[in-house]
Amino acid sequence: MSGRLLFFVPLAVIALFLGAIALPKLLQLAGSPESNQELPSTFIGRPAPVLPETGLAGIPLLKPEDLRSGQVTVVNFWASWCPPCRAEHPVLKQMAADGVRVAGLNMMDRDDDALKYLTEEGNPFFAIATDPKGRNRVEWGVTNPPETFIIGGDGTILFKFIGPLVGTDYERRFKPALAEALAQTQR
Repeated sequence: MSGRLLFFVPLAVIALFLGAIALPKLLQLAGSPESNQELPSTFIGRPAPVLPETGLAGIPLLKPEDLRSGQVTVVNFWASWCPPCRAEHPVLKQMAADGVRVAGLNMMDRDDDALKYLTEEGNPFFAIATDPKGRNRVEWGVTNPPETFIIGGDGTILFKFIGPLVGTDYERRFKPALAEALAQTQR
């Protein structure tokens, strides 16, 4: 028995030592959603990247000039297969109903699935571009949907939000950023 104990004591000491080193970093990585959102975006203050030249049948194509219209535009990267996108969809519809210009960039989705989803759930987008292979999302720095950008009237990226537009993070960060952008264009 004492031989087994001597074998496990050094392992336990090493495990405790490694845990003490790793724990603060693990807590930081597993922090609140807000801490994950605070990653600075290199896109803020720069012109919006290239848009795909493909869209969905029967829906206006999102074009570069739409982002330089003199009005604030919210560009939402979404997919019909994405549960968080479905969770935020009512928020996008409310934004559009409130007069916010909401554009969509449907990514890594089949056109038929996207059209079916919009038919069933409602279409909040004034225009949509599609990125079925996910190539243009790289230009925008998007990893997975949903991600949403606030674009100034001159086509400059003002804000980037990672994740669904729901909950306290949305309330605390996205809504004030949108309100500020809209107020600046009214001046």
